[in-house]
Amino acid sequence: MSRENDGSQQGAKVRAVVFDLDGVIVSTDQFHYRAWSRLAEQEGIPFAWEDNDRLRGVSRMESLDILLEKASREYSLREKREMAERKNGYYRQALESELTPRDVLPGVREFMDGLRSAGIKLAVGSSSRNTPMILEKIGLQNYFEAVADGNDIARSKPDPQVFLIAAERLRVAPEECLVIEDAEAGVAAAVAANMRVLAVGAAADDQRADMRARALAEVDWRSLPIRQ
Repeated sequence: MSRENDGSQQGAKVRAVVFDLDGVIVSTDQFHYRAWSRLAEQEGIPFAWEDNDRLRGVSRMESLDILLEKASREYSLREKREMAERKNGYYRQALESELTPRDVLPGVREFMDGLRSAGIKLAVGSSSRNTPMILEKIGLQNYFEAVADGNDIARSKPDPQVFLIAAERLRVAPEECLVIEDAEAGVAAAVAANMRVLAVGAAADDQRADMRARALAEVDWRSLPIRQ
């Protein structure tokens, strides 16, 4: 793990950790990809795994707009809303039938258990409206003192709204929060919220992050600037 930034937040100890969901706690990339691919095939729109990567950390409607960049015609707002709901239906069907606690990413439970033992508050800050269902399917619905998700926000990442709501629900100041993110949009949102950031996975090279690691399993929770 590397530590990059030494900004004004350095003096504040972390009292809470806010986790992004997909790509940090659990990976549902394959479910999203299959759902978007099914929709794209029905509409005759090319869609590849590389396109799916562009949707990371982005809201459903914004993801649809990215997919439609390769469409051969314009779609009305009504059509877009129907397509987004159709995709979400395919996605939820896959989650319901296939997602289990075994899909929690390596090291996540141990990492969270360590933080909880040190009295650190935990929250989820995700743009996904499916967050409650996903947490239940993977058996982590009772791990967090607060959840802020796509059902709570009017503006998705890189806007900081979801992280600020999480901090408010935890009753912790933003500068005392650490966000764990795997998407560039999420890193930008955390920075805008005046929170420190641990960037993992696809965001591990993001120079805006305070700390960076290829996977959460590589990070010792005791190395974080937490208040004990």
